[in-house]
Amino acid sequence: MEKEIVVSGIRPTGFLHLGNYFGAIRNFVRMQDEFNCYIFVADLHSLTTHNEPHHLKENAFRVIAENMASGLDPEKVILYAQSDVPETSELYLLLNMLAYKGELEKVATFKEKARQHPDNINAGLLTYPVLMAADILLHRAVKVPVGKDQKQHLEMTRNFANRFNNRYGQLFPEPEAFNYGDSLVKIGSLDGEGKMSKSKNEMSTIYLADSDDMIRKKIMKAKTDAGPDKSGAEKPEYIQNLFTLMELVSSSDTVQHFNEAYNLCNIRYGDLKKQLTEDMIHFITPIREKASALQNDSTRLQRIINRGAEQARESAQKTVQSAKKMMGLNY
Repeated sequence: MEKEIVVSGIRPTGFLHLGNYFGAIRNFVRMQDEFNCYIFVADLHSLTTHNEPHHLKENAFRVIAENMASGLDPEKVILYAQSDVPETSELYLLLNMLAYKGELEKVATFKEKARQHPDNINAGLLTYPVLMAADILLHRAVKVPVGKDQKQHLEMTRNFANRFNNRYGQLFPEPEAFNYGDSLVKIGSLDGEGKMSKSKNEMSTIYLADSDDMIRKKIMKAKTDAGPDKSGAEKPEYIQNLFTLMELVSSSDTVQHFNEAYNLCNIRYGDLKKQLTEDMIHFITPIREKASALQNDSTRLQRIINRGAEQARESAQKTVQSAKKMMGLNY
């Protein structure tokens, strides 16, 4: 039986962190054995924020290295750079003919970015959902692992697929959001303000590339309080976040010990942080070291990304040729 197709992209901006790992990468690693996965570096998407050109290749290679170090196997998934597959841009252009200005202006992420960067409201930002649709429909994916903030974009992808099919004939499946519900984890910022981020609150975000000393420094500065004043008290969100991290990287006995201490109102946050630090270092060190070794082997990374582009183009060309023929662009 042929495996279902899954597509997902990762922007080459900032450093990958625990939120990326437990929210996305861990699922990718599990999916690679069950699905036909296309995982790409979203370098075209990153241009909407005008990144420095001389950092783009370095960032792309780092993203690939950190994903591989976390368990992605280029023998099982197709890893490629978005810009290495020109059919992405071609399908993006064709799908723009099915997108309407009014609906694009209503997209929540567009309105948020426009507020944050009023001097950089470019057309690429407005049509971001169309490019995302092109990424997905290019391989005729049926499942897309997305977070809550991307579900509106995926719904638009379904709309574009439906419009094409109704106007020109059946070509695209309408992809569905997919995640392993039992492993969805929200990783909060260590300062208690929102979630971990690639670019904001760097001292409150634990990156996969962080040194042991940096991990120790960040966790010891994490927000805590005076502790509970009654047995069985509910944990504040910033305290629960520390326990969530401990549940992910520590033994069940360790988690049970500190939960009991909290419930009995004799929790010592200094001890909890020290234990969490050591367990976090033990978890991140092998990922960091493997990623570093991969980044130092640029020849291997280039070979992987080139092979991925060839494999991705094989799928992409079939889709674009079919779309153009159905649209009458077959002279």
